[in-house]
Amino acid sequence: MRESLREKVINVCNKKIQTKGENVSVSFYAFFANKNDNPELLMEAATWWIQKHKLDHFEKATKIIGMVKTL
Repeated sequence: MRESLREKVINVCNKKIQTKGENVSVSFYAFFANKNDNPELLMEAATWWIQKHKLDHFEKATKIIGMVKTL
């Protein structure tokens, strides 16, 4: 996963945790706008989320931060 995506994932997860609490769940779609303005980056996130780690559609933000930080 490229560094810019790692940073985006961590920032979005941290914001969600700050506003909704430690138990908030996220989807990989949370890291993108509601329009497909960067399909390559979206596919990179989807591949990492779905194919590589076989994660559910929604996962705890704290879990995702931990996974991304170990990259």
